[in-house]
Amino acid sequence: MTEVRDYIERRAARRTDDHGQGQVWRIAGPVVVATGLDSARLYNVVHVGDAGLPGEVIRLDGDRTTVQVYEDTSGIRVGEPVVDTGAPLEVELGPGLLGAIFDGTQRPLPVLAERDGDPFGAPTISRGISVPSLDRERLWDFVPAVTVGDEVEPGDILGTVQETVALTHRVLVPPGMAGTVTEIRAGRATVTDTVACIDDAPVRMLRRWPVREPRPVARRLDPDVPLITNIRIIDTLFPVARGGSATIPGGFGTGKTVLEQSIAKHSEADVVVYVGCGERGNELTEVLEEFPELSDPRTGAPLMQRTVLIANTSNMPVAAREASIYTGITIAEYFRDQGYDVAIMADSTSRWGEALREVSGRLEEMPAEEGYPAYLSTRIAEFYERAGSAVCLGSDARDGSVTVIGAVSPPGGDFSEPITQYSLRLAGTFWALDTSLARSRHYPAIDWGRSYTLYDLDGWFEREVTEGWADGRSWARATLQEERGLLEIVQLLGADALAPPQRVVLATGRLLREDFLQQSAFDEVDALCAPAKQFHMLRVIRAAHDAMAAAVSRDIGSERSSTVPAIADVAQMKFWPDDEAADRADELSARITAQIGELQ
Repeated sequence: MTEVRDYIERRAARRTDDHGQGQVWRIAGPVVVATGLDSARLYNVVHVGDAGLPGEVIRLDGDRTTVQVYEDTSGIRVGEPVVDTGAPLEVELGPGLLGAIFDGTQRPLPVLAERDGDPFGAPTISRGISVPSLDRERLWDFVPAVTVGDEVEPGDILGTVQETVALTHRVLVPPGMAGTVTEIRAGRATVTDTVACIDDAPVRMLRRWPVREPRPVARRLDPDVPLITNIRIIDTLFPVARGGSATIPGGFGTGKTVLEQSIAKHSEADVVVYVGCGERGNELTEVLEEFPELSDPRTGAPLMQRTVLIANTSNMPVAAREASIYTGITIAEYFRDQGYDVAIMADSTSRWGEALREVSGRLEEMPAEEGYPAYLSTRIAEFYERAGSAVCLGSDARDGSVTVIGAVSPPGGDFSEPITQYSLRLAGTFWALDTSLARSRHYPAIDWGRSYTLYDLDGWFEREVTEGWADGRSWARATLQEERGLLEIVQLLGADALAPPQRVVLATGRLLREDFLQQSAFDEVDALCAPAKQFHMLRVIRAAHDAMAAAVSRDIGSERSSTVPAIADVAQMKFWPDDEAADRADELSARITAQIGELQ
C-alpha cells in the first residue's frame, strides 16, 4: 500500500500546480460553475473544493467554467478552490486490466472496498479519493520481442507479458513514437518500470490515453466475419459482425441484461468489456459474484481472466455514468490494438442518455425531444462509431476488432423514443425484445418479426461452417414469417379456416419457436450451441416439415403426422453433444420420415 499512498500524495500535490486555480461560484447538483480558471480547456479534469472532487470541464463561457463533478457535491460551498490539472480525463492502460473491476472513472472498486467498505454504498467511500487504476507493485515477467538496434514504428510489438492463462498481453510501441531500440530489458518489472528505450526515450508498460479520443489504426476493414455468440436465434437469423454494432431494446423484464451476459460468457471474443451503466445494484452484484465462478469454455480458466468489468450503478454519482461508456470503449480499443477481438457490452445506453439529460437540465440548456439534449444523437454516434474491425498499427500483419452491443431500456417498451431511434440509425443489427414473448417464458425474447441484421455473413457461414447454411436460414425466416400471418387468420376465423398445407406451416412454426429459437441461458448444455449444431437442428425440423407436407398430399392430416413419437424427440435436440449432432440429426430425420411415411 506504500505505492498507493505515494500516488495519492502526488495527485494531491498536483492540485497546487500552476495550471490554474479558481473558485466555486455556483453549485447545481453534479454541475459546478467556477470562476478564475483562465487557462482551462474543454474536457480538462479539475479538482473541486477542499475535498478535491474530480470533475470535467464541459463549458467555457467568458470567465465562467462549467464543470460536471463525478462525485456527490453535497457539502461543497461557494468560494472553495477549483484546480485545473491541465489534462483531459484519461484511463490507465497496461497489464492488470483483465479481471479488474472499476467504477466509471476507472477507480478500482476492490481497492476502494478495502479502504472504505462497501463500494456501492456512497456514504462509505471517502470523497475525492484517488488511487491508481493499475497495481504499481505487482511484478510482471516481460519477454522482449525485439533486440537492440531494431528499427520500430508505432504499434510494433516490443514484448509480451502472460497476463492470464487466457491472454498474452502485447506491449506495443506507443502511437507517435518510432526509431531505433537502444535498450531492452527482460525479466520481472512493474508497469512503471522502463522496459525499453527507443532513441534513448524510455518506454514503460503503463500507458495513458484520453477517453474521448479514438485510438488510431492503420486501416479499417469490412465487417465480413461474424462474432459467434453460440445463441441460435442470433447466429442463425440475425448475426452480428466482428467489429459491428448491435442494439438490444426492450421493456422491463424482457431479459436484456441476461442476454448481454450470455453473449459475454459464450461469444468467441478474446476480451469482454462489460459496462454496467446506471443499472440496479442487485443486477451488477450478480455479475460480480457469478463471473469469477464461471469457466471459459475455450481455456477452462475463470471467465474473469478475459473480462474487464466497469460498474456504475444507479446509486453512484450520475456524472460518472456518462464517463463510464468512454472508459469502456477506450479499454476495448487498447486490446483491439494488440490484435484481439473485443466485445463491449453497454448496459444500458438509456441510463447514459438519462445522465446526459440530467446534466443538460442543470446547465439550463434548451431541451429537445422528450427533454434530452439536442446533441444526444451526436454522443450516441460517437460511441457506436468507435466499433470496427481494423488493421492495427505496426509492421506485422495484425487485425483486431471492437464489437459494440448496447442495451436500450425504452420507457414502457416504446421503441419510438429518441435513444432507441438514434441507436437504430447507427447499429447494424437490431435485436428487438418483445414483452409478450417474455411473459410467455420464451427466452431469448427476441422478436423474429421485428429484428434484422444489415451484415451479409452467409458467405462466411457457407465456407467455414457448412454448405446449405444460407438456404436453411432463408427457409427458417420465410416459414416463421408465414406462420405469423397464419396465426392472425386463426385468431380471427379459427384454425378450421386454414387449408391442410397451411396447418403444416403452423406445426413447423411451433417446432421452430419452441425447439430451436428458445434457449435456456441457465442450462449447462443448452446455454451454448455451436453453429454446426444449429445447422443440424434446423435440418431436422426442415425434414419434419417435408415429411408432414408429403403426408398431407396423401390426405393425412397434420394433426396426426405432427404427433408421431419421433416428432416429440425434436425437443431433445438442444441437449445433444456438439460432436454427435450430425449423426443424431441423420438418425432422427430418417426416423421422422419413416414414421410419418407409415401413416395410413
